[in-house]
Amino acid sequence: MGLYVLIGRDGPRGAELRKLHREAHLRNLEPLASAERIAYAGPLLDAADQPVGSVIIFEAESLAAARSFAQRDPYVVQGVFERWEVWGSRQVFPSLA
Repeated sequence: MGLYVLIGRDGPRGAELRKLHREAHLRNLEPLASAERIAYAGPLLDAADQPVGSVIIFEAESLAAARSFAQRDPYVVQGVFERWEVWGSRQVFPSLA
């Protein structure tokens, strides 16, 4: 199981669409959360403390599986995110040793 980072940046209608699709987005994350496979999830905030994107750090079987999960997220499907990407990562801090 690897560690992956989903970074989504909201489009021009992000604030409006977030309100409509937040519950579905959270429901989509629930199975990962229940399996303790989410290390962190939360919004990216601008200087006015308003969401402009999201970061989700989670475990998946592979980069392909992580990207597949991201493609099905309601914030991706419903256009909250204008652009998004998934990267593999490795935890350095806090140390796991």
